[in-house]
Amino acid sequence: MREDELTIVPFTVCVVIPAYKVSEHIVKVVTSIGPEVSKIIVVDDGCPESSGRLLEKSICEPRLEVIYHTNNKGVGGAVKTGYTRALELGYYVIVKIDGDGQMDSSKIADLIEPIQSNRSDYTKGNRFFDFDAVQQMPKIRILGNLGLTFMTKFSSGLWHIFDPNNGFTAIHRSTLMNLSLNKIDDGYFFESDMLFRLNLIQARVKDVPLSAIYNNEKSNLRLRRVLFEFPMKHTRNYLKRIAYTYYLRDFNLASIELPLGLSLSSFALTLGGYSWIQGINTAIPTPTGTLILVAVSFLAGLQLILAFLSHDTSRPNNPNL
Repeated sequence: MREDELTIVPFTVCVVIPAYKVSEHIVKVVTSIGPEVSKIIVVDDGCPESSGRLLEKSICEPRLEVIYHTNNKGVGGAVKTGYTRALELGYYVIVKIDGDGQMDSSKIADLIEPIQSNRSDYTKGNRFFDFDAVQQMPKIRILGNLGLTFMTKFSSGLWHIFDPNNGFTAIHRSTLMNLSLNKIDDGYFFESDMLFRLNLIQARVKDVPLSAIYNNEKSNLRLRRVLFEFPMKHTRNYLKRIAYTYYLRDFNLASIELPLGLSLSSFALTLGGYSWIQGINTAIPTPTGTLILVAVSFLAGLQLILAFLSHDTSRPNNPNL
């Protein structure tokens, strides 16, 4: 269906909820959603607990639509199914919340306000604005979030964002239509991959202070993904972003600083390491000229890399604004 064939009402809001092993919370989550939301789409992602069926049997909610996946596609795959359906129905703002009850649905109005006022194209919750709320967060989640935030800043180029894996998000329909949903990760890397893709299309991304609710929920995210899978995917996205941002879409001084800085630093480390090994094997001191060359090359390379990082971190979220 073409965009001009849809009836799009400004500021109509649709909520998308991926459901997998959330039967204990899903009914409460849906019934807590206020009247500012026009449509609720729950995607039962092959849930072994039949969260979707339970929801349909437990409540009578005219705004509710449940979509079923025969096989589990992952949280990202479920959200993308919900996004596609929301676009088909012509909704203006699409909110994504999880079905585990950790997100306060009464804050949806706060989350979508920057989009409604045309100050952002995509908003996401940030649990780290309120110090008291952070103290209630499990310590392992705080440490994990700090590591993931650091990696996401590098890979996405959105240096101003924090708490990247926060699943409480909202997006403008025009921004969503500019994304290639099929290229975004289907698993738990979905939120980080979204940020990477949003920066590539120069969308305006904004953090909104929103605290979480912690009870006895068990996360389906495994440590193996965080330690091995996530760093690999962040590295892939970082290399893609650098190539696209500094060599395909634009070419500036930073485009020269990075390869030159890496080359000089690599040369210095290689020559320095070789000279050090030779000195150990032969007991002959390394010539002063070689030491100076290694030091100057390394410092020059380091300075160029720092200059590139300074340029990268100061880039505006959307240079066209």
